[in-house]
Amino acid sequence: MYDTILVPTDGSTATDGAIEHAIELAKQYDATVHALYVVDTGAYSSLEMGSDIVAEALQEEGNSAVDGVAERAEAAGVDVETAVEAGIAHRVIVDYVADEDVDLVVMGTHGRTGVGRFLLGSVAEKVVRTADAPVMTVRSEPEEADAAGDDAA
Repeated sequence: MYDTILVPTDGSTATDGAIEHAIELAKQYDATVHALYVVDTGAYSSLEMGSDIVAEALQEEGNSAVDGVAERAEAAGVDVETAVEAGIAHRVIVDYVADEDVDLVVMGTHGRTGVGRFLLGSVAEKVVRTADAPVMTVRSEPEEADAAGDDAA
């Protein structure tokens, strides 16, 4: 049923539940987990000076995040591929789904409601609405979401 499972990560503990679900599903279906970190170019594109430094730091953060997923998947005996890409998070995720023929996306959500969700938007919600593959969202524990900051992915 599932050969390729994508788990977008932002490196926060709020994505731990999604990573765990993705790995367990991959074990059950003998699937490959793809760990994806998106360097959100929209977040720092307005910086005039130092944007290269910020981009480099985010790239390093991304490498660390996907390496963490890879370690967990490998420890569970699951095949894993990693990617760090730049762009607008939900668009990069949706494009990755199409380009890599992803069968399932498993991603974390911080469970924001009301004005917070309206103002910040939700990467998970945009992926659910626009991806060509099924999307499983895993809500983080409240204390994880409070500590994590922005939406996962």
